[in-house]
Amino acid sequence: MSKTIFITGASRGFGKLWADAFLQRGDKVAVTARKLSDLDDLVEKYGENVLPIQLDVRDKQASSDAVDLIIEKFGNIDVLINNAGYGLFGTVEESTEEYARAQMETNFFGLLWVTQAVLPVMRAQKSGQIIQVSSLLGLTTMPMLGIYNASKFAIEGLSETLASEVAHLGIKVTIIEPNGYATDWAGASALQTSNNITDYNAVREGFAEASSDTDMYGIPEATVKPVLDLVDNENPPARLLLGRMGYHVMKDVYNKRQAEIDAWKEVSIAAHGH
Repeated sequence: MSKTIFITGASRGFGKLWADAFLQRGDKVAVTARKLSDLDDLVEKYGENVLPIQLDVRDKQASSDAVDLIIEKFGNIDVLINNAGYGLFGTVEESTEEYARAQMETNFFGLLWVTQAVLPVMRAQKSGQIIQVSSLLGLTTMPMLGIYNASKFAIEGLSETLASEVAHLGIKVTIIEPNGYATDWAGASALQTSNNITDYNAVREGFAEASSDTDMYGIPEATVKPVLDLVDNENPPARLLLGRMGYHVMKDVYNKRQAEIDAWKEVSIAAHGH
């Protein structure tokens, strides 16, 4: 049975790739982009099964209007995939207020506005699935991506809370956390702070060297089946890492965190006071 899928940020990368896969198998898909022309290829290929919507997710009212358009055309929303977002490169000190606020407005608040717009529909249906596209960097961090890391950590906290609030309404929430992939996330979709401080040149050079290892990047097409399977699963996980690097990195991170928690156990317990 076909589903109605709503995907933000479908102009390129994961969003377009996943939209094409859902449409190919017969689902109805509403896709958003800041430029409608970026969605023309999907419309030409799939006709009435795709609804293109021009949307800047930072606009709360526009997000509500987009949901209204989807209900008017398709009648329901089974799955929301909050994919819109971009990367911001630069150290924490180098990140200007303008860049930092813009990053949070899109990656965090944009996701929040779309989620809030969809929830009344799913509550009325007593069903639905919300898939929040976070990142491996919503669980651990890398230098040169501090504000981006923060935006994804915020998504993690928001979405975990949301899951506990809507489970009794038949709404499921999954956070997906891709490691690096060979998309244009670090290219045309990214921004770079221009306020370079020379004391951080060594950090920049180390980051550039680590990022040049192409073997660490996953193949975007390999995510299609896992995402389709996730949408079809009656008991989806709360979190799903995408990529071999993500699995190995997080296993190591959690082991180290647990060891440190245990090492400071007595101090932590004493701090309770009784």
